Amino acid sequence: MPYTVDFDTVSTAGLESSPVAAALAGLRANEARYFKNKYDHVFTVEPADDAKATIDWVNKILQEERAIVISSRPLQATSFEVENIRIAYVFYESGLSINVMYTLEDAKKRAVGFKLSEGMEVPEELASFKFARQKSKLAGTIRGSYFVIKNEY
Repeated sequence: MPYTVDFDTVSTAGLESSPVAAALAGLRANEARYFKNKYDHVFTVEPADDAKATIDWVNKILQEERAIVISSRPLQATSFEVENIRIAYVFYESGLSINVMYTLEDAKKRAVGFKLSEGMEVPEELASFKFARQKSKLAGTIRGSYFVIKNEY
């Protein structure tokens, strides 16, 4: 069942098993606020078991582009289109959030982003990335990195 992410009242719904559930919920709410403000899109997520196609697509891109396999269990995911951009998010038990922004017409504007919730360590599979820090009222300190997608998916 889809869950609408509320960025006014942050909830850990669906993320309770994460050791950094409150920070991950803040990160998820931060993303929801961004998409509401920038695109007037209501950010909804669904349990990982119901979002297999989205998770498989993200995993395929990670594997084929950089041979990355995320060891943490996915908890929730979402996929949607805004302004000709296909967007997917997966939120993991470790506190990791991965997003794919895939423009449908301009192949130069496609990327995978990684965001680490406050309080989590950098996962071993992402140790080669440099992470920049960003402050968020909803999520505390977020560390983020990305890479550009080169192939077609």
